[in-house]
Amino acid sequence: MSFGRFFMVAYTLSVVAAVGAVALTALIFRKVKRAEEDRDPGGPSVAHAGAMLSAMFLLVFAIAIIVPWTTADAARLNTHTESQAAVDAYWAADALPGTAPQDVRRALRDYVTFVVRDEWPLMAEGRMDPVGAARMDELRGRVTDLQATGDKQDDAKSAVLEKLSAISTARAQRTADAAATPPAGLLHLTILTGALVVVFPFLAGARPRGLALLPLLATAALLGFGIYLTWDISHAFAGPLAVGPEAFQGALQEFARIGGGV
Repeated sequence: MSFGRFFMVAYTLSVVAAVGAVALTALIFRKVKRAEEDRDPGGPSVAHAGAMLSAMFLLVFAIAIIVPWTTADAARLNTHTESQAAVDAYWAADALPGTAPQDVRRALRDYVTFVVRDEWPLMAEGRMDPVGAARMDELRGRVTDLQATGDKQDDAKSAVLEKLSAISTARAQRTADAAATPPAGLLHLTILTGALVVVFPFLAGARPRGLALLPLLATAALLGFGIYLTWDISHAFAGPLAVGPEAFQGALQEFARIGGGV
């Protein structure tokens, strides 16, 4: 059983247990006959249940907002880490032997261009193009096979390999960020608790009419917008919080400045 399914089962069982505890408590107090019935829509039972339901919605809603927000923020920082590693590798390649500087720099430009032009649209769908990883593996293999002569070339080779390793590490993190989604069932729970907040007055026996409906309608509209927002920002590379390719575009500009278009 996957962790997501396990937690969904655990959540369901916890809800069932809570409902069972309330039902058992109500049955016990009915048997001992020491409590008065509470049928008032504004009574203590309804007020307590309404407050707890609102608190539950706010808790779930806050998690549904904070998790994608922090994921997008971390993903944005990671794109700067990856693009800066590419720039550092571009710098370090200058001291490589033979025609390796031109070859490595050309490969880095091609990789970053590929990320911006071809891979970024796929990331909005939660996917990555395996061609990018293959290109990076090929480049690392070519640099590893270089025959360096002298300390300067050997140091340059080590520096380039170190930065290429950093690119691969950041790319792996970008792959995880592209596929990241909020915890299983969180959006569904947000919708459920939001709907219950809206219909709770009717469930409690209240029958608002006329102008009394306006606050309820306004609340429903705001809750609907909030719930839509949690769905719209659920992916780091899509929606209003989408991480853009600005860091990689900046790297391409830096490449042009360093190499003069070489």
